[in-house]
Amino acid sequence: MKKLVLLLLIANFSCNNANSQKDETSSEKSESQRMAPEKNSKEKINTALENWHNAAAEANFEAYFGLMTKDGVFLGTDATENWQHKEFREFSKPYFDKGKAWSFTTLERNIYTENRNDLAWFDELLSTQMGICRGSGVMENVDGNWKVKHYVLSIAIPNDNVAEITALKKETDSLLIAKFQSEK
Repeated sequence: MKKLVLLLLIANFSCNNANSQKDETSSEKSESQRMAPEKNSKEKINTALENWHNAAAEANFEAYFGLMTKDGVFLGTDATENWQHKEFREFSKPYFDKGKAWSFTTLERNIYTENRNDLAWFDELLSTQMGICRGSGVMENVDGNWKVKHYVLSIAIPNDNVAEITALKKETDSLLIAKFQSEK
């Protein structure tokens, strides 16, 4: 009887171990299968962002705004620049019409995705006419195409120059702070 119980325990352990190994193999496959779409998405997002920046550099209005969602937002370097899609189009149109929008060249970019694979976020360092800027934002997969949903552009200020820049913008900032506080 003891031998039978021992044999049953060994058989049960062997079956559980085999199932565990099978589950690990399945999860390894699903992990690698999940990684392929993520890598593919990151490549597509990178391409979409490069095309977006290139469309501005080439003053291609339709291509540029075609790479933004219809409810896209662009936050510029000035504290007053919170552009909703329609207003951003109106603001930008004269620059594009003159054939001179802006030219951003990517120096570095990090892209992050989530499991549903319809949203991603990123940060990037850019070489611009303002020197080095940092861009960050959210991308949305719209009908299989990655588009800019929200973008923030900031001028990168070296830490050693923060006091100087803070002093330079102190008057303008105090006026804007007072304005925003009075609107609350």
